Amino acid sequence: MKKVTVLFFVFYSLSSLAQEKITPTDQFTVEGLVKNKLLASLPLLASYKTYSIDSVVIMNHLLEKKYTIKNLKGVLLKDILDKAEILANSPKVLSEFYIICTASDNYKVTFSWNEIFNTETGQNVYVILERDGKPASATDDRIALISTHDIATGRRYVKGLQKIVIERVK
Repeated sequence: MKKVTVLFFVFYSLSSLAQEKITPTDQFTVEGLVKNKLLASLPLLASYKTYSIDSVVIMNHLLEKKYTIKNLKGVLLKDILDKAEILANSPKVLSEFYIICTASDNYKVTFSWNEIFNTETGQNVYVILERDGKPASATDDRIALISTHDIATGRRYVKGLQKIVIERVK
C-alpha cells in the first residue's frame, strides 16, 4: 500500500509541474512605454503586410525535434511595434528598451529593441496568422508568435499570445 501511495504522490507532483493548458487568444495588447497602446485582433493583423514561411521545425531546449509547422503566414513583430511607437527621447536610448511577449498561460519571452530592429532576427519574428493552411482563428493556439531563425525554436514560440509590453532597463 505504501508503494501505491508513493507512486500516487510522485505522479501528482509531476503533473502539477507540467505547463498549464494554453487558453486560445483572439487578440493581444501592446502596452508599456508606447505612444499608441494597441489592441491587435486577428482582423486588424490581417491588414498588415503578411509574409509566407514554408515550414519551421520546432526544437526544444535540448535541440530535439518536437514537430514541424508548415505553410505559415505571419506579420512581422517589428511592423506591429512600429504602429505602437516606442516612447524614446532620442534614438540613442532605444538600446535600453526590451519587449516582453506573454502567453495566456503566463509563459514569457523577451527580445531587445536592437534584436528586433537592428539584426536579422527582427526580420524573422512573426505573429502567426495562418498555420498548416488554416487561419489562426481555426487553430488551437489562435494567435502565436515565433522567432523562426532561433536554433531552439520552441523556446520563443509563444502560443496564445496575450500581451506585449515594452519596457526600459532601469
